[in-house]
Amino acid sequence: MTISARSGTYLTVLAVLGASHLMNDLLQSLIPAIYPILKETYALDFAQIGMITLTFQIAGALLQPVIGMVTDRHPAPYSPVVGMMFTLSGLVSLAFAHSYAVILLSVGLIGIGSSIFHPEATRMARYAAGRRQGLAQGIFQVGGQAGGSLGPVFAALVVVPWGQDSLAFFAVFALIAMLLLVWIGSKQTQIRAEFTARRTRGKETKEPVQYAPRTIVAGVVVLTLLMFTKNTYQESFRSFYTFFLMDRFGLSIPSAQMMLFIFLIAAAVGVLVGGIVGDRIGRYRIIWISVLGPLPLTLLLPYVGLFWTGVLTVMINLIMASAFASILIYAMDLLPNRIGLIGGLFYGLNFGFGGIAAALLGILADSHGVEAVYVMCSFLPLAGLLAWFLPRIESEADT
Repeated sequence: MTISARSGTYLTVLAVLGASHLMNDLLQSLIPAIYPILKETYALDFAQIGMITLTFQIAGALLQPVIGMVTDRHPAPYSPVVGMMFTLSGLVSLAFAHSYAVILLSVGLIGIGSSIFHPEATRMARYAAGRRQGLAQGIFQVGGQAGGSLGPVFAALVVVPWGQDSLAFFAVFALIAMLLLVWIGSKQTQIRAEFTARRTRGKETKEPVQYAPRTIVAGVVVLTLLMFTKNTYQESFRSFYTFFLMDRFGLSIPSAQMMLFIFLIAAAVGVLVGGIVGDRIGRYRIIWISVLGPLPLTLLLPYVGLFWTGVLTVMINLIMASAFASILIYAMDLLPNRIGLIGGLFYGLNFGFGGIAAALLGILADSHGVEAVYVMCSFLPLAGLLAWFLPRIESEADT
């Protein structure tokens, strides 16, 4: 394994974690990427599309904090492999689903797979990070964001021309991810022992500060609200951006999917840059920039042409996505002995809030049109003002 001697960072492990996260989120991203196909094939309305997202997201959201709490007490290095098995079964089921009920069951299985994958994988990224927590979470999350961005590309190049059944071809990615996760699980005991040993040596590895319950509650509540508004805006793109582009600009499904890919790949860049910069200037500053900074751009977006729509969506997601690594590490600093819980809670919040947002936005799109979704969502970054109430914790005070 390649280790940075200066920072104690396991770069090979982080790269493999990022690759497995890429494959996990690639398989998940195929769900919203094929919405136009499902809508046409099964004559679905936008509310039903939103319910598919809600089912998928809630299945992932409800289990992740529970699994995180269990693995905090009883580490399960190979649990991500089990999660990938659920994802594999859901993907194959979705490929051959021929009713709306089976579609909901299939996406629920994929959501359960994600709920099992994230807590333990997040813990391993924390252990392998050494003193470069932002870089580590950036690498781990850039894999997920890159995988999520590839879904629309594969949908345009494979699923649209070959049909819903072609989803079964992507099972090979689940099998490769399972092999990678078995290797990662075999390394966890060693890396965890070295992580624990580092915490007992030197000033930078001293026992973590225990914060007052009031500080912890205030921090978690504010971070949760920021995640909700950020995820609501991003979910409007994952679920409805292709419909917006087709309705307003007359794009074909493949062209709209490629535009969605460009939007999502910006998130991959954003999380990596945000993690690296957060190591240098502090999580608090990155959170401020990322949650409030996109506001002027989101207000402009509903009123511009196709070219500027593409430019603005990339800029918005680049800035907005830079927050997630800092939010996650900030929460881990508040509760340093509950890494699994934090990973499960905040990835679960991603799923749960995204699902709720998709269902509500689907109802709005049916009643007022899909363009109204983007007018309403353009004001969401105003919630970034809540960052004012984030407590300044010790890891940020000296930054």
